[in-house]
Amino acid sequence: MYIENKEGDIDGHKARIGWVTFSKTGRTIYYRGRSLARAKGGGVLGNYFCEDSGDEYWVSGVKKRGSNAHWAESVSVFVDENAAEEYEKQKNS
Repeated sequence: MYIENKEGDIDGHKARIGWVTFSKTGRTIYYRGRSLARAKGGGVLGNYFCEDSGDEYWVSGVKKRGSNAHWAESVSVFVDENAAEEYEKQKNS
């Protein structure tokens, strides 16, 4: 998944591509020790909030064309080491 912190960084990077896990309901995403809960009360589908810090995140699937960042902002993206091989496969398929 593509994960972008709209208010800071994620372990030194504004945005990352990496493996996530989902809660049973699918309303919470777990990534690098963070619990990201889906925004309540409407809003855009990819909007999540960190349950600990309150930071807002954008979460989406990885795009083959490589333009993973949210359309409203251009950021550099770090690909987690354990996701790099699968990310390259998806980009080249």
